[in-house]
Amino acid sequence: MSHVAVTIPIDRHQLGADLTVPDPAAALVVFAHGSGSSRHSPRNQAVARALEARGLATLLADLLTPAEELEDRIGARLRFDIDLLSDRVVTLIHWAGRQTSIRALPLGLFGASTGAAAALVAAAARPPNVRAIVSRGGRPDLAGDALPRVIAPTLLLVGSLDVDVLSLNQQAKARMHAPVSLEIVAGASHLFEEPGTLDEVATRAADFFVTHAATPQRDA
Repeated sequence: MSHVAVTIPIDRHQLGADLTVPDPAAALVVFAHGSGSSRHSPRNQAVARALEARGLATLLADLLTPAEELEDRIGARLRFDIDLLSDRVVTLIHWAGRQTSIRALPLGLFGASTGAAAALVAAAARPPNVRAIVSRGGRPDLAGDALPRVIAPTLLLVGSLDVDVLSLNQQAKARMHAPVSLEIVAGASHLFEEPGTLDEVATRAADFFVTHAATPQRDA
């Protein structure tokens, strides 16, 4: 398994990222982190390690530049700029498609909080590229009019104690035409900090990506 720190050009700046590729790798999962988070999020790191153990490559990237992260810590505005964040996810997809080691791998997206909306909007913009999407405690409702255009199978994971977000996920699911599963993790709050709940998220996410991204597609 290879693990490398990489930089991804964006406009006149760069995004920091970590790329981990098992040998062999069955698919690539690109992470879109959530509100006020980064590629160093212990929750996303834990999920990434579980996916890698199942033969899935992972790309964890900061969606904001260091200057943008500083601005967001002050005003908490950019974390809700779904257009900006989804454009960055599309940039990650393009970048992955140019890397010899991973460009042939089927692609999945894993989004948390507002990053889930960014992943869904990116998937709607790049439908041939994205084979599966998983949202952890996400805000898919913020994807708005992109929701009906998503064609990739989608798994929405929400904690049973995260009542408001659960309602927003139910509303978003009703707007989607793609195959969508909404699964509730018992005893979990928004950040899945309760014992065992994040492990359950990782297991369900890995199962979903292996089934929908890593499995060869059948011709119609």
